[in-house]
Amino acid sequence: MKALKLDPFLSKLQEADALEKIQDLIQELRETLAIDHVVYHWVSADGEQYGYGTYDPIWVQHYIDQDYLRVDPVVLGCSQQFHPVDWKRLDWSHRAARAFRKDAIDHGVGNQGYSIPIRGPNGQFALFSISHSTDDESWARCTAENQRDLILIAHFLNQKALELEKDRAPEPIRALSPREIDTLTFLAMGYSRGQVADMLEISEHTLRAYIESARFKLGALNTTHAVARALAEGLIVVGGASRAAHGNWPGRRSEKNAAAN
Repeated sequence: MKALKLDPFLSKLQEADALEKIQDLIQELRETLAIDHVVYHWVSADGEQYGYGTYDPIWVQHYIDQDYLRVDPVVLGCSQQFHPVDWKRLDWSHRAARAFRKDAIDHGVGNQGYSIPIRGPNGQFALFSISHSTDDESWARCTAENQRDLILIAHFLNQKALELEKDRAPEPIRALSPREIDTLTFLAMGYSRGQVADMLEISEHTLRAYIESARFKLGALNTTHAVARALAEGLIVVGGASRAAHGNWPGRRSEKNAAAN
């Protein structure tokens, strides 16, 4: 990876007034860094994907056709992170994840990758990623040397995307109900769904309804993403006492007690 002259690139990015110019700048960035790929990837809660990048269009379409968004460890792992992530540190233990990785490498994505999670307004989630085919030592050295510049580029690029694509910006996050807050809090603390249902004295079917409702309000891709967004927005606090843990629900009865009566 070559050294990047950051200021001139950011100046060009700020002046860009069309999507085609953003794409040209990403191509220029790839050539400057002398790596295989540079990608900006904005993911919406309903699974819509948008961005710019240097991946082969055949791979992009294949990714969509295979619904890889649901198994991609980069997207799923980075949805829980706030700092840059080397792809080697993600969870590739599941069979679907390993099959995805092999498919990606076969399509020229590269055996190394590095992503910067981006949190925008109203729970927006995007990724800025670079990837390359090289050995571990060279990749670790190059990403360490360029980390600061890559973080700045990621956030400037996201600002430009929000500026040019106002209609894609997510709506403000709706307030969670008390039950939804307690549900996500317990899940964030590491309890299983069965344990959470028992603590809240509700059925697992009702628990799933609370989870799906919270996920929809947060604009999250899945339960893990919903927990991460709730934490990021300060809607839940892990380590604090949950009201449900103390039975502090004035004027409300548990589902089980209500059924008994």
